Amino acid sequence: MGKPLDGIRILDLSAVVSGPYAATMLADQGAEVIKVEPVGGADILRFLGAGRGGMTGTFHLVNRGKRGIAVDLKTEEGRDIIRRLAAQSDVVLQNFSRVRC
Repeated sequence: MGKPLDGIRILDLSAVVSGPYAATMLADQGAEVIKVEPVGGADILRFLGAGRGGMTGTFHLVNRGKRGIAVDLKTEEGRDIIRRLAAQSDVVLQNFSRVRC
């Protein structure tokens, strides 16, 4: 028997704890979650606290069960990648403090 969210794709653009943890709970329920981090400016949670190899236990806790990709959103190619991923996703999750369109 499958999980409740099998077949659902989530594009996770969130950072730190609240957004990534919400996406992790969706992954725990069977959703395919794709975590997007900026090139050269990874999620700060990777470095807060004790860790090894650029990852802390807390980062692992709130990002378990996800696939990851680094994208440079400052380039047209990077924005194109996100547009394509968003078009193929059922949900786009973000926790930006300010969104500019």
